[in-house]
Amino acid sequence: MTTKSDLELLREAINNCKRVAVVSHRSPDGDNLGSLLAMGLSLEKMGKDVVYVKADIIPDDYLFLPGIERLETRNDSIDEFDVLMVLDSSDEDRLGENQFLLKKSKLIVNIDHHVSNTKFGDINIVLPDLSSTGEILFNILGELEMPIDSEIASLIYVAISTDTGRFTYQGVTGMTHETVAKLYDYGIDSYSINTNLYQRRSLARTKLFIKAISQMEFYNNNEIGIVKISKKMIDETKTSMDDTEGIVEFIRDTESVEAACLLKEVDNSIVKISLRTKNKVDANKVCSAFNGGGHNRASGATVEDSLDNVEKRLITEINKYL
Repeated sequence: MTTKSDLELLREAINNCKRVAVVSHRSPDGDNLGSLLAMGLSLEKMGKDVVYVKADIIPDDYLFLPGIERLETRNDSIDEFDVLMVLDSSDEDRLGENQFLLKKSKLIVNIDHHVSNTKFGDINIVLPDLSSTGEILFNILGELEMPIDSEIASLIYVAISTDTGRFTYQGVTGMTHETVAKLYDYGIDSYSINTNLYQRRSLARTKLFIKAISQMEFYNNNEIGIVKISKKMIDETKTSMDDTEGIVEFIRDTESVEAACLLKEVDNSIVKISLRTKNKVDANKVCSAFNGGGHNRASGATVEDSLDNVEKRLITEINKYL
C-alpha cells in the first residue's frame, strides 16, 4: 500500500474544507504577502470562506497588492477553521503572536522554500530548490487545477520577483523564467507592478539610505561589509525599519564583499540580522548560530544583545568561512 503524496493530501483538504485561514509572518515580505493573497483569492474563487490574518504591519511597498485590504489582525477569540495555510514561513516562531492560530486549525498546511524549514505542518510542501514560495504556489495551483486570474498571477509575480532580487539570485532557474512567462498569459501588467515595487522610494527613505551607507564598515580584507541601523537613525530620518529594504543588497553588490550584513536595532537590546552572501559563506549556517536561518545565500535572525556586540559576534561567525 502506497501513502498519498502531500499534494494529493492537499487536494483532499481543499476539496473538503469550508473555512480556511491564510496568515502572514512577522516582517512580511513580497513572497509571503504575494503567495498568501494568491492562495486566498484562488480559494475564494472556489467558494471557500477565507480568513486573512496579518502578523505585523504591512510595509508601504506592498499596499498596492490586490486583496491586501483583506488582511486583518485577529485575536484568539476567532472561531476554529478547517485548514490553516502557512506560506513562506520556515518555522512556527515566524508567525509571532499568531502562533495561536495553529491550535485553532484542524489541519496545518506548510508551503515554503526555506532550507531551514522545520516541517511543522500536517501537510508539508517544502521545496528549497525552487526560487520562492510564489514559484511553488504557481505549480500547486496548476497541479490542483485551482483558479488563476490576472490578480492572482500578479501576486505570484510579486512573490517571485521580490524573493529573487529581480531574478538575480542563485536560486533562479530556467523553470523560474518559464513560470514567469506563463504568468504573462494571464494578463499581468509587469510594468505597473515593477513601478510600484521598485520606483516609489520616499525622500525620507532615500535620506536613511544615504546615512546608512555613509557609515558602512568593512572587515577581513573588505570581504565583510556591515551597516548598523540604530533607533536614533530611524528617528532622525523620520522613517521606519521597513525603509531599510534594499540596503543589504547594496552592500553585497560591492565587488570584494562575500558577506553583506545589515543590523537593525528594533528595540533596546533587540537586533535583527539580515545576511546576504556570495560564494564562500553559508548564510543559513551563520544565522543558525543565532537561532535564525533561511537560505544558503540569504538568511536572518533576531538577537537579544547590543548592536556592537552582535556585530562582533557576527564577524567571528562569518570568519569561520573566510
